[in-house]
Amino acid sequence: MHAVRLHAFGPPENLTYEETDDPVPGPGQVRVAVAAAGVHLLDTALREGFRGPLPELPALPTVPGREVAGVVESLGEGVAELWRGRRVVAHLGLAPGGYAELAVVDVDRVHEIPRNLDFAEAVAMIGTGRTAMGIVQFAELGPDAVAVIPAAAGGIGTLLVQYARHAGAHVVGLAGGPEKTARVLAGGADLAVDYRDPQWPDKVRAHLGGRPATVVFDGVGGEVARQAVGLLGPGGRHLVFGWSAEGIRDGSPYLVDGVSEQVLGPAMFRNASLQTLELRALAEAAAGRLTPAVTRFPLAGAAAAHHALHTRRTIGKVVLEP
Repeated sequence: MHAVRLHAFGPPENLTYEETDDPVPGPGQVRVAVAAAGVHLLDTALREGFRGPLPELPALPTVPGREVAGVVESLGEGVAELWRGRRVVAHLGLAPGGYAELAVVDVDRVHEIPRNLDFAEAVAMIGTGRTAMGIVQFAELGPDAVAVIPAAAGGIGTLLVQYARHAGAHVVGLAGGPEKTARVLAGGADLAVDYRDPQWPDKVRAHLGGRPATVVFDGVGGEVARQAVGLLGPGGRHLVFGWSAEGIRDGSPYLVDGVSEQVLGPAMFRNASLQTLELRALAEAAAGRLTPAVTRFPLAGAAAAHHALHTRRTIGKVVLEP
């Protein structure tokens, strides 16, 4: 099979598209002919040699990627025949191997894809979607809520905008540039502003007419987060789940300097199992309440995908397609 392999930590160019041995499913596993593989911000950190929230770096050489969708084409010992030929999606957990034409996964991690979702959408929901479902458990969203969402054109941000809107909240989305802010408005935000404009907080305050924000969904950190927190009123909630503007730091990748916040991290998965959140995300997408945005690259273009994600030139979830 063809796969994208990393032989040395470093820049995106270290990702090489090459031939390698087909993986063999072990007992209780299935082998999936991959139609879509998710690219996560964490993948870019691991590629550079930063482990982020994971216990350790992968052993090299490695095939990155932890989210795949495709068709089951081979079964390991003990797996029921009914899985063969099914359209499935799975999060691989700590074991990498997604950037490939074939991937093996424990059958108990696998979900059948709803008929009205394509492979790329399913990949977006199994990783990014489950994270969004974990985050919203900590937000009190309803008609009285005012939600500020930095990186609202990103994979998680797109889903948070839609979820908050469906919950009846007033939604303010932040994004970089006119193309992205237009997408945020089209996705359901009441206001979309360009965070590169130094006056953006004043524009939000004018739009809200003195009404304070009640929750900030922060996957960015940095100056944008500090300014967004300034929009919160008494009792407002700053929910931190990422670090993209601050970089990754040893020991606490979610740290935002000088800001008091509620850092979710692994806590977002304590109120519900990962499988429950995955099923909830897929169900929301199947029902049409959540529609993930997807930026697609060919599998051989993994390096370009990492470049684009790192430089914020993507919209929604980044997906590789063999």
